[in-house]
Amino acid sequence: MISKNQIKNISALHQKKFRKELGLFIAEGPKVVDEFLHSDLKVTEIYGLESWVTKNLLLLKKTNCSYFIITEAELARISTLQTPNEVLAVLKQPFYSVKEINAKADLFLYLDGVADPGNMGTIIRMADWFGIKQIFCSDSCADVFSPKVVQSTMGSLARVKSLIMDLSEICHLLNCNDVYGAVLGGENLYTTNLPEKCMLVIGSESHGISANNTKLLNKQISIPQAKGGKTESLNAAVATSIILSEFFRQQNF
Repeated sequence: MISKNQIKNISALHQKKFRKELGLFIAEGPKVVDEFLHSDLKVTEIYGLESWVTKNLLLLKKTNCSYFIITEAELARISTLQTPNEVLAVLKQPFYSVKEINAKADLFLYLDGVADPGNMGTIIRMADWFGIKQIFCSDSCADVFSPKVVQSTMGSLARVKSLIMDLSEICHLLNCNDVYGAVLGGENLYTTNLPEKCMLVIGSESHGISANNTKLLNKQISIPQAKGGKTESLNAAVATSIILSEFFRQQNF
């Protein structure tokens, strides 16, 4: 059973204002919640159907978080999904300082104004796939702890750190001289010798990389289009996936 006060508190986390104020966020569904339960992030509360709680009882006791058995109707009241899926977790938002940045990494990813939650979540998932454990974001990016972003990461948010910083600040901090940006009309990605250590900048599909950050690029790259192609652009998540794949290929094969 879930109280009216619990419903109110969880529903508040649907909004960025209260997520920031309380330092909490929600995750939903067996796959995503399981990823967080096996991570270093702090799960504070679990609200699950009886079948899910029974199945995961040993893990819940090991994690030492509060858990509540609720009905499907109650889950629907607190869920952000059109079709609620067995379980919802409340977690503490992690805070990462610049001291935790791995400056020895080969590839750094900077997101400039990626405001679509689905794109943001998919990019985090792709970063995780290609071994990038930290991303940097402008303050105009989507909130990484919004329900749509969390859902789109499919649990990768548990492994990829995110920091909001200015591009100039992070490049200076990392002493990174190669700053490559994905733009239309840039140098062909597949004929470019990509550096071993690089900051890759991705802008939004609608606005691209901001003018201030474009000034910081020392090379502009693009994904070549098939001859006669008429598609105006790729969305940020698709473009990021393709470019990361080529960086990974050149660095590892």
